[in-house]
Amino acid sequence: EGQRRYVESFSTYTRQFLERMEKPDVDHIGGIPPAVAIDQRRPVTTSRSTVGTVTELHDHLKLLFAKLGVLQCRGCGRRVERASPVSIGEEMLQQRSGTAVYLGFPFPVPDLPWPAVAAGLVREGFTRALIDGQVRTLADVTVPPAASLDVLVDRLTLKGETRARFVGSLEQAFTYGKGRVWLAAVDSSERRDFSATLACTACAISYRDPTPNLFSFNSPLGACESCRGFGRIIDLDLHLVVPDPSRSLEGGAIKPWTTPSTTEERRELLAFCRRRKIPTDVPLAHLDAEQRRLIEDGDDRFFGIRGWFRWLEKKSYKMHVRVLLSRYRSYNTCPACDGSRVKPDALAFRIGGRSIADVNRLNVADALAFFAALAIDPKRDPAAALVVGEIRSRLTYLVEVGLAYLTLDRQSRTLSGGELARVDLTTAVGSSLVN
Repeated sequence: EGQRRYVESFSTYTRQFLERMEKPDVDHIGGIPPAVAIDQRRPVTTSRSTVGTVTELHDHLKLLFAKLGVLQCRGCGRRVERASPVSIGEEMLQQRSGTAVYLGFPFPVPDLPWPAVAAGLVREGFTRALIDGQVRTLADVTVPPAASLDVLVDRLTLKGETRARFVGSLEQAFTYGKGRVWLAAVDSSERRDFSATLACTACAISYRDPTPNLFSFNSPLGACESCRGFGRIIDLDLHLVVPDPSRSLEGGAIKPWTTPSTTEERRELLAFCRRRKIPTDVPLAHLDAEQRRLIEDGDDRFFGIRGWFRWLEKKSYKMHVRVLLSRYRSYNTCPACDGSRVKPDALAFRIGGRSIADVNRLNVADALAFFAALAIDPKRDPAAALVVGEIRSRLTYLVEVGLAYLTLDRQSRTLSGGELARVDLTTAVGSSLVN
């Protein structure tokens, strides 16, 4: 048991190379002194490492969001759930009891002669369709009304006596509609669409199933495609290109174009400004936003600042060009994920109204308060309760060692030696060690 506790204090990466030791089948073992190994200096070289990953909090967070995350559509903000015939039946019988409804499924009309398509539907037992709010028999329809046809399965009144028939019709519609059905009120234009997949029927946006790796910026499944999970991208920094906006264009406001080798660029810039009636003898800061945008982006006859740097990037195989580019680049927050490091699909899942990026931006003290207030029933969901308990335990240790001010997405490489040692200590003590 002492050996097992020692092995548990290692990192997840190290433990995968060691033989897994199960807990002994006893209720309690006392008097075993713990042994914890922490390096005095452990330089962190990767920008992916954060306080959350070092303490293994991120591993627990992605498990929790995969299990308990509530999907909210990023288009309309509605809750998105996977529908089933039974769940639709229960919901509609509670909310719309006594209402007469049409029930059917959307049918994508194939690129075949319409008579053959209609005959195929009739052979399957479907003889009617809902077109422009009116019920019409397929025999009366001479041409397909659109690319998709609302095939009618049943018309019934929602009440307890018709529950079995309602659920049976829903199952049939789900089968032929490939997981999609619709319900329309007979006496109004009200209509609802349902999907057996994680998709918002109002916005026509489909979502992937929540797996732990979807919420991990260390996995290709979850990492933002633009910044590859780092949260920052290296890009042109216009503050370095124009370090002094009080200068005019003639006075060398654009720093990389002040050298003898860029005489041609200066000549083209001044010709462009004359053509566009942009003053070149006033400070750059006095130009309006549109004039500054034209100088940055250019037009079809002038490359602009950004176009010139794009042209330079094609020659980055030359050492002096790479050196020049490095002078005018800096790390900026990734515009695609806004520094969250994960894909938009992961941010659509929320617990307690917060996405995994919102939780990672909390400091340790606020994160502990958030998870302390999170109500999880151990009897209904013991696995989630276990994960939340582990998160609370590790956050409590971080507070106790004086790191309550650190945010969970803080890069490990920015921590001081003492902070990093205390974070490592939390990883070790956070396992099932005592004394």
